[in-house]
Amino acid sequence: MSQTGALRQTQQRVALLDELRRTKSHPTADELYQLVKRRLPRISLATVYRNLELLSRRGIIRKLDLAGAQRRFDGDNTSHHHVRCIRCGRVDDVAGELPISVEQAFSDTHGYQITGYRLELVGVCPQCQSEQDHDAHRDQT
Repeated sequence: MSQTGALRQTQQRVALLDELRRTKSHPTADELYQLVKRRLPRISLATVYRNLELLSRRGIIRKLDLAGAQRRFDGDNTSHHHVRCIRCGRVDDVAGELPISVEQAFSDTHGYQITGYRLELVGVCPQCQSEQDHDAHRDQT
């Protein structure tokens, strides 16, 4: 199978893509394995990892290498950014475009030719904020 040739649609790849595109949670390979295993009980974790790597190399899906977190995958291959909760690790899409072109803003950085970038926003998700507020209220009583 060549890097530029057509990718064969196996039952495993179709199931992985279906599950990945169905969810907005940016699952890990282990989470995807659990989802796909319901449809294909005989699939192995190694097959899931191998196919996710292949699909991401081909540009069909996005592999998210977020700081301090297990690698996650995104079925939405359009250009967008992500925000990661520093408490629970949840990852969500960020809507909208940056107000400036990052490539242009940093084009004179030590002679590098900027070919891309990764922007990771971090914060505390609404669920963790709610739990934090609940815990603080409980500690006050």
